[in-house]
Amino acid sequence: MSWNHGYARANGINVHYVRHGSGQPLVLLHGWPEFWYVYRKNIPVLAERFDVVVPDLRGFGDTEKPGLPDPPSTLLDVLVEDLRELADSLAIERFGLVSHDVGSFVAQSFARRHPERLSGLFFFHCAYPGIGKRWLEPRSVKEIWYQSFNQQPWAASLVGRDRETCKTYVKHFLDHWAHEPGLFDEDLDAWVDNFMKPGNLQGGFNWYIGIDKARTEVWRHGAPELPKISVPTRFFWGEEDPLIKIEWADRLGDYFSDYSFKAASGAGHFVHYEQPEAANREIVDFFSRQQPDS
Repeated sequence: MSWNHGYARANGINVHYVRHGSGQPLVLLHGWPEFWYVYRKNIPVLAERFDVVVPDLRGFGDTEKPGLPDPPSTLLDVLVEDLRELADSLAIERFGLVSHDVGSFVAQSFARRHPERLSGLFFFHCAYPGIGKRWLEPRSVKEIWYQSFNQQPWAASLVGRDRETCKTYVKHFLDHWAHEPGLFDEDLDAWVDNFMKPGNLQGGFNWYIGIDKARTEVWRHGAPELPKISVPTRFFWGEEDPLIKIEWADRLGDYFSDYSFKAASGAGHFVHYEQPEAANREIVDFFSRQQPDS
């Protein structure tokens, strides 16, 4: 497939995106270690029904990489503003938002600040506040070592010393978090090409520096009390996700007031890539029920 690439000025940077289709707008947000291409199996099908926009988040892919804001802990706020201004730049007033991993943080924060801009939220799993101190449970803490490693000032130069080192590091997460190791092998060179571009490793690692203060607050004090997100929401959560575990979905009702939930049987962390047919079907079903202009 030939991809339609574009750039938009948003919040002081040039944001790269891929856009296909027409109809109700859908914005798809990637995670780490990813970029827009992780949705390559979803875009063509969804574009038959929707106006699909898939950006690279600030610091990722071909979007500009200005470095961390001051203070770094405001990075999530900046990413939310990037999304709002991207939608404005593309003349999209109201849209559905699909996300997972890093993108799920942005989607939740956006929904709390700009609910009027959203027709619905769709998550493949959700790093939501209700997980709380469970991140530090013995079987979980061994899964999140990379979040500290990625913050080290030498991490990007070490991982990016050559293609083979970068491939080894990125492949570990793609293999370990997917339910079927090796599933990404056909696209692994594209992943390495992406992360070997100047600034792309550090750009992704900056996310972990920016979110560190907030994540350690949750570790210390547990799940915070927040107003519930009222935007209609669906979760299609990978049943075998080793990182953001499906049993942690037990407190979704404390943070979302209007949601439905399904388990993606046999899928790990990357439901949209591992089971694209099921993921596409769920996205179409959910957003076909929403009213984009209400």
